[in-house]
Amino acid sequence: MRFTLRPLGQADAEEIAAWTYPGAYAFYDSAADADDLALLLDARRRGDDFYAADGDDGRLAGFFQLKPGPEQVELGLGLRPDLCGRGLGQGFTQAGIGLIRKVHGDRPITLAVVAFNARAITVYKRCGFAVTGRHTRHTAGRDWEFVDMELAVRA
Repeated sequence: MRFTLRPLGQADAEEIAAWTYPGAYAFYDSAADADDLALLLDARRRGDDFYAADGDDGRLAGFFQLKPGPEQVELGLGLRPDLCGRGLGQGFTQAGIGLIRKVHGDRPITLAVVAFNARAITVYKRCGFAVTGRHTRHTAGRDWEFVDMELAVRA
């Protein structure tokens, strides 16, 4: 599947807010964390950092959040629940990497993924990310372990 990227609109944000993931992946439901949900639904707070990814059928397939820092850009991403586990992760992640390169240039890219999500960690490693550490973050009502990953600047 090819992804067409565009700025995330309010209707997109509301659709994403309604997504629900099965089992342990419900961790990724927007409603699981009130602060994340409020950010997603508030166009002013969202700013220009969120992008929609439309699939081949023109439907919203996922989103990207770009969080620029002083030396790197952090990538946040989410694929529509019914598209997860269908072999789209690597292409979707590569689309996010390409978006960062286009918007922010050739800077290191970081991301943090909840440690139980071995499926996503495998995808990110296939895309060239390396594990750089671990940290604990309180979100979705409890403390969770996250794996920190980085994609270095291209040589």
